[in-house]
Amino acid sequence: MTFNWPIRVYYEDTDSGGVVYYANYLKYMERARTEYLRSLGFEQDGLIKTYNVLFAVRRVELDYLKPARFNELLEVRSDVIECKKASLLFEQQVYRVDDNALLCTGQVKIACLLADSFKPCAIPSFILEQTCVK
Repeated sequence: MTFNWPIRVYYEDTDSGGVVYYANYLKYMERARTEYLRSLGFEQDGLIKTYNVLFAVRRVELDYLKPARFNELLEVRSDVIECKKASLLFEQQVYRVDDNALLCTGQVKIACLLADSFKPCAIPSFILEQTCVK
């Protein structure tokens, strides 16, 4: 199941060359993953408070293909492509909406951790049931 999240490029997102600063693509992808979980009914602060779990980025691999510029409307597309006991692997792409150009693509592995100790733990089954549907 692909989750799509719109992003508008603000002036603050751009570098001195007038294009989106490379690190901001990570922020866009983070927002999309957060909104994906929210769309499934999982608020991250609620997961900490109720279940003592949180998600942290374990690994990132990105390819930058084309630039985005100020005021463009982008869309981050996110798919869970691998489910393990304590981690999820997301495939994420950033597209420019007006011409559907692929700008950036990447894989982001997130790990489930105990909030009070930051030790790895199993992802709660109710989250796996919704995120890892075949």
